[in-house]
Amino acid sequence: MFELKEGLFGKIKAKMAKRQFLVRAVPNASKNEVIVEPDGSLKVRVSARAVEGKANKAVIEALAEHFGVRKNSIEIIRGEKGREKIIEVG
Repeated sequence: MFELKEGLFGKIKAKMAKRQFLVRAVPNASKNEVIVEPDGSLKVRVSARAVEGKANKAVIEALAEHFGVRKNSIEIIRGEKGREKIIEVG
């Protein structure tokens, strides 16, 4: 994630800080979607089953599309084997 900033020598790219989000994963859903909950957390519905990390991979893909970043800039910090996850984007 980059942000354009006006600097002394014109516009420059400045790397944005990493951010963490609480994510509730819902595997085996009818479609892939990211829903922002009223408390600020994210609910990520994915069609992949929670077998052999397939749902985690689908969650990362859905979040990358939602935030407009590359898949490798999203990391699951905690909760790889559960539905409640903390992910880091940056």
